[in-house]
Amino acid sequence: MLLIKNAKIIQSNNSLIGNVLCKDGKIIEISTNPINTDCNTIDAKYNYVTPGFIDIHTHGAVGIDVNNATEADYIKLSKFFSSCGTTSYLASVLTDTPDQTMKCLNAIKNYINSKPTINNLRGVHLEGPFLNPKFKGAMPEHLLKEGDMNLLQQYLDTKLVKYLTISPEIEGVNDIIKKYSKIVSISLGHCAPSYEVAMEAIQNGAKCITHIFNAMEPLDHHNPGILGSAMESDAYCEIICDGRHLNPATVRMLIKVKGLDRLVAITDSIMATGLSDGEYKLGVNDIVVKNGDAVLASNGVRAGSTLTMIDALRNLLDFTKYDITKLIPLLTYNPACVLNIEDTKGTLDIGYDADLVMLSKNFDVVDTIINGEIVN
Repeated sequence: MLLIKNAKIIQSNNSLIGNVLCKDGKIIEISTNPINTDCNTIDAKYNYVTPGFIDIHTHGAVGIDVNNATEADYIKLSKFFSSCGTTSYLASVLTDTPDQTMKCLNAIKNYINSKPTINNLRGVHLEGPFLNPKFKGAMPEHLLKEGDMNLLQQYLDTKLVKYLTISPEIEGVNDIIKKYSKIVSISLGHCAPSYEVAMEAIQNGAKCITHIFNAMEPLDHHNPGILGSAMESDAYCEIICDGRHLNPATVRMLIKVKGLDRLVAITDSIMATGLSDGEYKLGVNDIVVKNGDAVLASNGVRAGSTLTMIDALRNLLDFTKYDITKLIPLLTYNPACVLNIEDTKGTLDIGYDADLVMLSKNFDVVDTIINGEIVN
């Protein structure tokens, strides 16, 4: 068992001073009164205790690129993410050859099956290959494909793929959405559909928009397209809050238009995250990082970020001036909803998984707890 006492507990847009008791990987008691039990105890000293962060879109960090990562690499990667407060993440596999994609999936499967000490890798986000070449961003154009159910089924058969980014206007993709949206969470991205096609995709089960405003057709008041459908519908929207991908004013606008309950903070981080400026890889791409900004070496197009989840929270606090209680769901409950795991993760309450992060008053990570165990 683990007892956290004297904590400023953040739960469901509310906060209270109290104590949290965890047992067998679950939260079993929350009380404003002392909890008397003989077990491992942390004195939070009135620091914040929140649900652990859930990053549904990351390509790597600390010199590790998901598209080329080994089982051993995930030990280092998972440790780094946990030090940033991330208790769950999906490894985002950039569009690659089928053989290399399967190699990535097998490395992830081996790591998860090894029952690692830091168990925060929850599965895979496939970003492609069924994407629009016109808005490929950092996707290798020669590897993009029309919708292929047989290929997708091979990937899904691994039981690792939890999240899929696709372009609804590409041939065969609408059929994929109809067939698989109840099996895997589907997000629309790297795309330029008409408003009607985008709305049909959302009505057929697509539930999120990948890195909103980035790598998609801009809003046109005569042809609202993907952005018009994103704003009008109840679809969730990924937001990269590094101040580069989205101007802070754009983040504030999204909050007003979509509401805090439909925005998902992601990192879209690459292997340069946690390291200095220099030359790196993102899948098959050569990347240059200068002043923390990652771009393709070939043409200067932005290619992921060097953001961490704790920095995303700090930036959101700065951009909005909101209280932390309003913003924590963007890093916890909302991504859990996208992945359909909100019944077990993303909330600090009795019966939920004991995945927690303790933050100082300056929003530094003090402790990270995964499955009721202190890992940082």
